[in-house]
Amino acid sequence: MRVLLLEDDATLSAEIEKFFKTKNIQCQAVLNGDLAAKQYNKDHHDLVILDINVPGQSGIEVCASIRRVDKKVPILMLTAFGEIEDKLKAFNTGADDYLLKPFHFDELYARVNALLKRKEVAQQVEDIVIGDLVISYTELSVHRGGVEIQLTPKEFKLLSILATANGRIVSKNTISEQLWDYQIITNQNTIEVYINSLRKKIDKNNEAKLIHTKVGYGYFLKNEK
Repeated sequence: MRVLLLEDDATLSAEIEKFFKTKNIQCQAVLNGDLAAKQYNKDHHDLVILDINVPGQSGIEVCASIRRVDKKVPILMLTAFGEIEDKLKAFNTGADDYLLKPFHFDELYARVNALLKRKEVAQQVEDIVIGDLVISYTELSVHRGGVEIQLTPKEFKLLSILATANGRIVSKNTISEQLWDYQIITNQNTIEVYINSLRKKIDKNNEAKLIHTKVGYGYFLKNEK
């Protein structure tokens, strides 16, 4: 397995490289965001780990540049920025996970394994078709009426949560628990923001609405004609 690591602390970067080596993981470390973006485009990597506050492009900018060309590679943010706004910005840009410094190397390894396993599972799941909506897990893409809809990873996961419920109502608490793999404290408005963003992309300009609200209970995805 090959990992691209963006970390401008040379000591920490070397420690992570050394730890990964004990796990038979090849780690390619860079100290600069510009170099990270170039290196990703140059070589194949199975997973990317990005610090946010680094020289050159920030980790957020590198994440965005990678997502423009690759929707599938798992991206883990490894940073000291712990505010909810920082986390949401990272997830909305395309990050799959977020680990705060300081951290234990065993937890870093567990997060890496979880991301890789999730990728393997996604590749094995069959496509879901609801009306004219097609969710492809092999391509990590969404089409409605034959037109591709661009979603962030979190929006894709939210859509999957609703789609796999098979028309059943999913509460805000359930969505929160499933959407954030490692507990992030969110309020009800955060879920509503994500739902509204997803609804605009999925249902906008379509007569048949697929995303529905059961006031006081939650949301469900159903082709109601």
